[in-house]
Amino acid sequence: MHSSLKFTFTFLAVALVAASCSSDDIVYKDASAPVEKRVEDLLKRMTLEEKLLQLNQYTLGMNNIENNLGEAVREIPAEIGSLIYFGDDAILRNKMQHRAMEESRLGIPILFGHDVIHGYRTIFPVPLAQACSWNPELVRQGCAVAAQESYSCGVDWTFSPMVDIARDPRWGRVMEGYGEDPYAASVYCQAAVRGYQGDDLGAENTIAACLKHYVGYGASEAGRDYVPAEISDQTLWDTYLPPFEAGVKAGAATLMSAFHNISGTPASGNHYILTEVLKDKWGHDGFVVSDWDAVVQLKNQGMAADDKEAAEIAFNAGIEMDMVDDLYKKYIPQLLEEGKVKMSQVDEAVRRVLRIKFRLGLFDKPYIEEKPESERYLLPESLDLAERLATESMVLLKNDDGLLPLDIRSRIALIGPLSSVRRDHNGNWYGRGKETDVIPFNEGIAEEFSGRLTVAEGCDFEGDDRSGFARAVAAARESDVAVVCIGHKSRWSGENCSRSTIEIPQIQLDLVRAIKATGTKVVLLVSCGRPVDLHLFEPEADAILLTWHPGTMAGRAVAGILSGRSNPSGKLAITFPYTTGQIPIYYNRRNSGRRGTQGIYKDITSNPMYQFGYGLSYSTFEYGPLTLSSENVSRNGSLQASVTVTNTSSRDGQETVHWFICDPVSRITRPVKELKYFEKQLIPAGESRTFTFDIEPMRDLGFVDRTGRRYLDSGEYHIIVGTQQATITVTD
Repeated sequence: MHSSLKFTFTFLAVALVAASCSSDDIVYKDASAPVEKRVEDLLKRMTLEEKLLQLNQYTLGMNNIENNLGEAVREIPAEIGSLIYFGDDAILRNKMQHRAMEESRLGIPILFGHDVIHGYRTIFPVPLAQACSWNPELVRQGCAVAAQESYSCGVDWTFSPMVDIARDPRWGRVMEGYGEDPYAASVYCQAAVRGYQGDDLGAENTIAACLKHYVGYGASEAGRDYVPAEISDQTLWDTYLPPFEAGVKAGAATLMSAFHNISGTPASGNHYILTEVLKDKWGHDGFVVSDWDAVVQLKNQGMAADDKEAAEIAFNAGIEMDMVDDLYKKYIPQLLEEGKVKMSQVDEAVRRVLRIKFRLGLFDKPYIEEKPESERYLLPESLDLAERLATESMVLLKNDDGLLPLDIRSRIALIGPLSSVRRDHNGNWYGRGKETDVIPFNEGIAEEFSGRLTVAEGCDFEGDDRSGFARAVAAARESDVAVVCIGHKSRWSGENCSRSTIEIPQIQLDLVRAIKATGTKVVLLVSCGRPVDLHLFEPEADAILLTWHPGTMAGRAVAGILSGRSNPSGKLAITFPYTTGQIPIYYNRRNSGRRGTQGIYKDITSNPMYQFGYGLSYSTFEYGPLTLSSENVSRNGSLQASVTVTNTSSRDGQETVHWFICDPVSRITRPVKELKYFEKQLIPAGESRTFTFDIEPMRDLGFVDRTGRRYLDSGEYHIIVGTQQATITVTD
């Protein structure tokens, strides 16, 4: 279209829309009006161009300096729907928001998003580590801190939580989720949503959550990002969809579609999951955003011939907002003319985006107060919480002869590539965290043990340089205990960080063996963002503490466990394979066709190195008998299972009880056991606490078919806790 004709058309369209709406009845600006009325009033005033800009997301803040902030703002349309915000404070954000509110015709605020995965500036342990705390309330509080810090720095929306079920630790993004179990991931998902969004999405210090990656991204073949996954309908419903459904029920404002191809239909073009399940079946009324540049990738995946067809497929499938590739703005006008997209679909997509903006209160409070740094982040109470969550996330894997906790008078040799680093403790996806904020292991331990510490790194993470071995060995010989810090760099996990093996590099094993040869007791601190292969390290260590990537308060948390100031209580939320060759290996597998010596590996054990739910404590716990309120229950009835746990040690400790069920015979075969409830309690020394599992048969014993329909068979079911099992019978 000729530019002058296009201008005339746009001018007339704006004039017609304005004339059709009385200036005395601008409902969308009335803060007291119901959200839906405000949405509809604004929608009827918008031109097509204004609508389409609401469905696009660009970026703001990358590589900007003070002198070009104004230029950066001017380059972005005032009517843009959303921006991924890379600023460190609210200043640039407010400048851009002012442009949207004052320089656009209708004054529609921009939604500012950011990847706040495990903290904004106060960095918490990576989510996989958080799951090992078995403390959803701490996770909720951590997300609330992340929301407060994000909000004060100009962010309205986080692309979190990631609730992909991951059973292949070669996949780099395993660190972003909550492990291998659908029930556990569902509980943590709801905790995260409540933490980010609070009780009122429009309140200060709350931000919109985004469930990702919808759905089944953790099943990508061989643990590689972006590649296809083969997922049966049954597995989709019993394994991968439950955490997303839980998040929708918790009120998650948005979802992000996954990047990969699911059994022939890419997630970004999958009408079944994006519309039929999410919107029609679950009733989600927020919106779906694509992953970064994912719409255009439909061409690479072989579903779309060109950019226009990619936009058509993604939009018709149910993706309302296009992240950064700009295809909706470019091609939906043509698709409307060709009848391949309907105007009613555009209106519904815009309606969903506006709805979230109104719920966030952006129309009534578009700007963020520009506070000093001291009031925005790294607040004392936030750091205390970060230390507590890091402590409860760490898992004690070995403690021969009660070596830990160490005597506070111990002379410690701190050795290994992670002994003094800062950056790597933040893990990947560390928001706006800074390595200078991190308390490294050496500083935390030196403070805890009054400086009785010698630091000798010994070697780097990888390579062949062993020139530092001699100094490390000498330090170990002169000390009571050698604390050797091994593991992975933070950049070895995360997006596009797939690895063919989960081994720790050979040079680190050689260092540990050299230290072991001195005869000094060896404590391993293992830092990582995924399960790692420890089968060669385990014999060389007297104690092993899995620290994960613990975040800002790394050194304080580790020091507290080493000294006994803190009692470890973490338990694994994901299986640790014996070697890479066992992958995939997870606890809730189905039974095999043959038993005994058949169907097992002939060259290595078929058992994992550390099983799901494994973790030691400085306390000892004794489980009493598993009791049932009844051995028979009707479909619509209920019963209670109970177990009393006694702390038989002289030290207060926290214990997590995992409740599993097993249906030994079912019309659709079930896993050997399935987690259905967990609870963590502090048990004082010498005291007992009772743990209960309130069972509703359909919810807790039922299963889903390949369409997602839940059913419950009559017959026997097993309730499992620890090493105990009880049988109940479900009657019609």
